[in-house]
Amino acid sequence: MKTSLILVPGLLCDEVVWAHQSDTLADLADVHIATNGARDSLVAMAEAIIAQAPPRFALAGHSMGGRVALEVVRRVPERVIALALMDTGHHPLAVGEPGEREVAGRMALVEKSRRQGMRAMGWEWMQGMVYPSRLSDAVLVNAILDMIASKTPDLYAAQTRALINRPEATSLLPKIRCPTLVLCGQEDLWSPPKRHEEMAALIPGSTLSVVPYCGHMSTMEQPVAVSEALRGWLAPIARG
Repeated sequence: MKTSLILVPGLLCDEVVWAHQSDTLADLADVHIATNGARDSLVAMAEAIIAQAPPRFALAGHSMGGRVALEVVRRVPERVIALALMDTGHHPLAVGEPGEREVAGRMALVEKSRRQGMRAMGWEWMQGMVYPSRLSDAVLVNAILDMIASKTPDLYAAQTRALINRPEATSLLPKIRCPTLVLCGQEDLWSPPKRHEEMAALIPGSTLSVVPYCGHMSTMEQPVAVSEALRGWLAPIARG
């Protein structure tokens, strides 16, 4: 029987972000892609995954999906046989002015999505998310914008609330005991390599992979490199 692999997308994302990985890892695993939907808490997203998951499974989360994956591990660590945390983080909302600034920025984008539409908001959002030279890559840009435009402002608002109220996960990291890959784009401005170095240092026996020429949307920006890293992480588990 193949290993079960659950892939968890991030904010406003879906199976599109995992297209290359789900295809190229299909020989190693039975791949399922989680649906976060309009749930407005990371805990609710995690509990929905747990309710539908097989008894034991590998788990990879990108961006917000990485935080959801950590909430899954917090609740059912004995069921997660391998973990990949990608372009993500572990801190809660900062206190004081830095946190207020983050909330204001996130809510301004939500309001823009209501006023001007999801695609217009998506173009502004992408400016800090994608490796700068790739913003002229029409295929990549349109794939991301089409994905965002398929969502609603209400769903965006709900997922934004989930991120603003994100739980602290730093204390969980040293307790993780399964094989863990920590991966990010070298030019990820939102979830920078330094944060992933911190996470990898806290997770016993974890592997850190920093993907060059890559921003936050690593699975789409550098799909081959990301799939290769995931294969290296998953293959020993799949072989049993």
